Amino acid sequence: MDMDIVAVTRKLTVEDAEAAYSAGVFPMYHEEARVFTWHSPEPRAVLPLDAFHASRSLRKTIRKRGYQLTFDRAFREVMEGCAEGRPVWIGPRFYTVYGELHQEGKAHSVEVWLDGKLVGGTYGVHLGGAFFAESKFHRATDASKVALAALVGRLRENGFLLLDVQYMTPHLAQFGVQEVSRATYLQLLAAALEKDCRF
Repeated sequence: MDMDIVAVTRKLTVEDAEAAYSAGVFPMYHEEARVFTWHSPEPRAVLPLDAFHASRSLRKTIRKRGYQLTFDRAFREVMEGCAEGRPVWIGPRFYTVYGELHQEGKAHSVEVWLDGKLVGGTYGVHLGGAFFAESKFHRATDASKVALAALVGRLRENGFLLLDVQYMTPHLAQFGVQEVSRATYLQLLAAALEKDCRF
Protein backbone atom coordinates (compact mmCIF):
# COMPACT_ATOMS: atom_id res chain seq x y z
CA MET A 1 0.00 0.00 0.00
CA ASP A 2 2.89 2.37 0.76
CA MET A 3 3.95 2.17 -2.88
CA ASP A 4 0.81 3.99 -4.01
CA ILE A 5 1.42 7.13 -1.94
CA VAL A 6 1.71 10.18 -4.19
CA ALA A 7 1.87 12.90 -1.52
CA VAL A 8 2.09 13.51 2.24
CA THR A 9 0.57 16.58 3.90
CA ARG A 10 -0.08 17.96 7.37
CA LYS A 11 -3.55 19.23 6.50
CA LEU A 12 -6.77 18.14 4.85
CA THR A 13 -9.34 20.56 3.46
CA VAL A 14 -12.59 20.12 1.57
CA GLU A 15 -10.95 21.66 -1.49
CA ASP A 16 -7.97 19.29 -1.23
CA ALA A 17 -10.24 16.27 -0.96
CA GLU A 18 -12.49 17.21 -3.86
CA ALA A 19 -9.55 17.99 -6.13
CA ALA A 20 -7.87 14.73 -5.17
CA TYR A 21 -10.88 12.52 -5.87
CA SER A 22 -11.33 14.25 -9.22
CA ALA A 23 -7.74 13.25 -10.04
CA GLY A 24 -8.07 9.64 -8.87
CA VAL A 25 -6.40 10.18 -5.48
CA PHE A 26 -7.77 9.72 -1.95
CA PRO A 27 -6.47 10.52 1.57
CA MET A 28 -5.75 8.45 4.65
CA TYR A 29 -4.73 9.65 8.10
CA HIS A 30 -1.78 8.28 10.07
CA GLU A 31 -2.25 9.13 13.73
CA GLU A 32 1.26 8.21 14.84
CA ALA A 33 2.89 10.62 12.39
CA ARG A 34 -0.07 13.03 12.31
CA VAL A 35 0.08 13.24 8.54
CA PHE A 36 -2.29 12.61 5.66
CA THR A 37 -1.07 10.31 2.93
CA TRP A 38 -2.58 10.57 -0.54
CA HIS A 39 -3.06 7.35 -2.49
CA SER A 40 -3.41 6.36 -6.15
CA PRO A 41 -3.43 2.54 -6.25
CA GLU A 42 -2.05 0.48 -9.12
CA PRO A 43 -4.12 -1.51 -9.90
CA ARG A 44 -7.38 0.11 -8.77
CA ALA A 45 -10.44 -1.83 -7.59
CA VAL A 46 -13.82 -0.94 -9.07
CA LEU A 47 -17.23 -2.57 -8.85
CA PRO A 48 -18.96 -2.52 -12.25
CA LEU A 49 -22.54 -1.63 -11.43
CA ASP A 50 -23.94 -4.10 -13.96
CA ALA A 51 -21.76 -6.91 -12.61
CA PHE A 52 -22.63 -6.76 -8.90
CA HIS A 53 -23.03 -10.28 -7.52
CA ALA A 54 -25.30 -10.93 -4.55
CA SER A 55 -25.02 -14.45 -3.17
CA ARG A 56 -28.10 -16.55 -2.49
CA SER A 57 -27.61 -16.12 1.25
CA LEU A 58 -27.37 -12.33 0.89
CA ARG A 59 -30.53 -12.21 -1.21
CA LYS A 60 -32.26 -14.27 1.47
CA THR A 61 -30.99 -11.91 4.18
CA ILE A 62 -32.27 -8.89 2.28
CA ARG A 63 -35.71 -10.51 1.94
CA LYS A 64 -36.16 -11.95 5.41
CA ARG A 65 -33.89 -10.30 7.95
CA GLY A 66 -36.12 -7.31 8.54
CA TYR A 67 -33.51 -4.62 8.01
CA GLN A 68 -34.63 -1.09 7.23
CA LEU A 69 -32.62 1.03 4.81
CA THR A 70 -32.14 4.79 4.75
CA PHE A 71 -29.88 7.18 2.88
CA ASP A 72 -28.11 10.24 4.31
CA ARG A 73 -29.94 9.98 7.61
CA ALA A 74 -26.96 9.27 9.90
CA PHE A 75 -23.82 10.21 8.00
CA ARG A 76 -21.62 10.98 11.02
CA GLU A 77 -22.80 7.86 12.84
CA VAL A 78 -21.91 5.70 9.85
CA MET A 79 -18.42 7.21 9.78
CA GLU A 80 -18.06 6.50 13.48
CA GLY A 81 -19.23 2.92 12.94
CA CYS A 82 -16.59 2.43 10.28
CA ALA A 83 -13.90 3.66 12.69
CA GLU A 84 -14.90 1.80 15.84
CA GLY A 85 -12.96 -1.07 17.35
CA ARG A 86 -10.02 -1.13 14.96
CA PRO A 87 -7.13 1.06 13.90
CA VAL A 88 -8.19 2.86 10.75
CA TRP A 89 -7.28 5.82 8.62
CA ILE A 90 -10.32 7.90 9.63
CA GLY A 91 -8.77 10.67 11.71
CA PRO A 92 -10.59 13.46 13.59
CA ARG A 93 -10.22 15.88 10.69
CA PHE A 94 -12.05 13.44 8.44
CA TYR A 95 -15.31 13.97 10.32
CA THR A 96 -15.13 17.70 9.63
CA VAL A 97 -14.08 17.50 5.99
CA TYR A 98 -16.39 14.68 4.96
CA GLY A 99 -19.17 16.23 7.02
CA GLU A 100 -18.80 19.41 4.96
CA LEU A 101 -18.77 17.38 1.74
CA HIS A 102 -21.96 15.70 2.96
CA GLN A 103 -23.61 19.07 3.60
CA GLU A 104 -22.66 20.10 0.07
CA GLY A 105 -24.24 16.96 -1.40
CA LYS A 106 -20.84 15.50 -2.30
CA ALA A 107 -20.72 12.69 0.28
CA HIS A 108 -23.42 10.23 1.21
CA SER A 109 -24.22 7.38 3.55
CA VAL A 110 -26.33 4.26 3.46
CA GLU A 111 -27.74 3.15 6.81
CA VAL A 112 -29.00 -0.28 7.81
CA TRP A 113 -31.30 -0.40 10.85
CA LEU A 114 -32.73 -3.21 12.93
CA ASP A 115 -35.35 -2.48 15.59
CA GLY A 116 -34.48 1.19 15.44
CA LYS A 117 -30.74 0.69 15.96
CA LEU A 118 -28.00 1.39 13.42
CA VAL A 119 -26.42 -1.99 12.67
CA GLY A 120 -24.50 -1.31 9.47
CA GLY A 121 -23.71 1.12 6.74
CA THR A 122 -21.34 2.52 4.19
CA TYR A 123 -20.33 6.00 3.08
CA GLY A 124 -18.36 7.70 0.34
CA VAL A 125 -17.81 10.69 -1.89
CA HIS A 126 -19.95 11.57 -4.92
CA LEU A 127 -18.73 13.68 -7.83
CA GLY A 128 -20.58 13.71 -11.14
CA GLY A 129 -21.37 10.11 -12.05
CA ALA A 130 -18.68 8.65 -9.80
CA PHE A 131 -19.04 7.30 -6.27
CA PHE A 132 -15.91 6.68 -4.22
CA ALA A 133 -16.78 4.18 -1.48
CA GLU A 134 -14.70 4.81 1.61
CA SER A 135 -15.62 2.21 4.21
CA LYS A 136 -18.40 0.07 5.59
CA PHE A 137 -19.26 -1.63 8.89
CA HIS A 138 -21.68 -4.06 10.46
CA ARG A 139 -22.98 -4.84 13.93
CA ALA A 140 -25.39 -7.53 12.73
CA THR A 141 -25.12 -10.39 10.25
CA ASP A 142 -24.49 -9.24 6.67
CA ALA A 143 -25.55 -5.66 7.46
CA SER A 144 -22.57 -4.15 5.60
CA LYS A 145 -23.31 -6.38 2.60
CA VAL A 146 -26.92 -5.19 2.64
CA ALA A 147 -25.64 -1.60 2.68
CA LEU A 148 -23.40 -2.27 -0.32
CA ALA A 149 -26.26 -3.88 -2.25
CA ALA A 150 -28.45 -0.86 -1.48
CA LEU A 151 -25.69 1.49 -2.62
CA VAL A 152 -25.29 -0.36 -5.92
CA GLY A 153 -29.04 -0.23 -6.48
CA ARG A 154 -29.14 3.48 -5.78
CA LEU A 155 -26.25 4.21 -8.14
CA ARG A 156 -27.79 2.11 -10.91
CA GLU A 157 -31.13 3.88 -10.58
CA ASN A 158 -29.49 7.28 -10.87
CA GLY A 159 -27.25 6.56 -13.83
CA PHE A 160 -23.85 6.49 -12.16
CA LEU A 161 -20.96 5.11 -14.21
CA LEU A 162 -18.29 4.37 -11.61
CA LEU A 163 -18.16 2.77 -8.17
CA ASP A 164 -14.60 2.96 -6.87
CA VAL A 165 -13.69 0.68 -3.96
CA GLN A 166 -9.95 1.49 -3.89
CA TYR A 167 -8.32 -1.87 -3.13
CA MET A 168 -9.22 -5.44 -4.01
CA THR A 169 -9.76 -7.77 -1.05
CA PRO A 170 -11.05 -11.36 -0.90
CA HIS A 171 -14.17 -9.98 0.79
CA LEU A 172 -14.86 -7.56 -2.06
CA ALA A 173 -14.06 -10.08 -4.78
CA GLN A 174 -17.26 -12.01 -3.99
CA PHE A 175 -19.35 -9.05 -5.19
CA GLY A 176 -17.82 -8.86 -8.65
CA VAL A 177 -15.14 -6.27 -7.91
CA GLN A 178 -12.49 -6.04 -10.63
CA GLU A 179 -9.00 -4.60 -10.79
CA VAL A 180 -8.10 -2.17 -13.55
CA SER A 181 -4.89 -0.35 -14.35
CA ARG A 182 -4.46 3.21 -13.15
CA ALA A 183 -4.64 4.42 -16.75
CA THR A 184 -7.93 2.60 -17.33
CA TYR A 185 -9.29 3.87 -14.03
CA LEU A 186 -8.51 7.45 -14.98
CA GLN A 187 -10.37 6.98 -18.26
CA LEU A 188 -13.40 5.59 -16.42
CA LEU A 189 -13.20 8.44 -13.93
CA ALA A 190 -13.01 11.12 -16.62
CA ALA A 191 -16.12 9.73 -18.31
CA ALA A 192 -17.98 9.53 -14.99
CA LEU A 193 -17.09 13.08 -13.99
CA GLU A 194 -18.71 14.33 -17.20
CA LYS A 195 -22.10 13.18 -15.92
CA ASP A 196 -24.35 15.12 -13.55
CA CYS A 197 -25.94 12.49 -11.35
CA ARG A 198 -28.05 12.91 -8.26
CA PHE A 199 -27.61 10.45 -5.43
